[in-house]
Amino acid sequence: MTMIINETLRLYSSSNGILRRVGREVQMEKVVLPANIDLLIANAVLHHDPQLWGEDVHLFKPDRFAEGIAKATNYNAAAFLPFGLGPRTCVGMTFATTEAKIALSMILQRYAITLSPMSTHQYL
Repeated sequence: MTMIINETLRLYSSSNGILRRVGREVQMEKVVLPANIDLLIANAVLHHDPQLWGEDVHLFKPDRFAEGIAKATNYNAAAFLPFGLGPRTCVGMTFATTEAKIALSMILQRYAITLSPMSTHQYL
């Protein structure tokens, strides 16, 4: 269930991005960011980047997170940030994910998953 929630948050992030103010002039490769400007780090751009997530970036594949968030992001902490990053991470992150798991569990209890009689099976 955690993998499904993480993949959903990656594809459909709960926030637009992270707004930060540049405290002093910073040079990032060829780009110079002057002091005292606001910088928006867009979640959609990070979470849909094929260089970070692979060519199947737009597909819903919860198994990306089978070995945890760190392994899914190749240990790049800034690649997956649905609740923010660093000291300003959302304080309700754990509560929100726990509540989503409980709600999803309650919904799934009302369904029965069965195989269609029309389906064919291949046994190895």
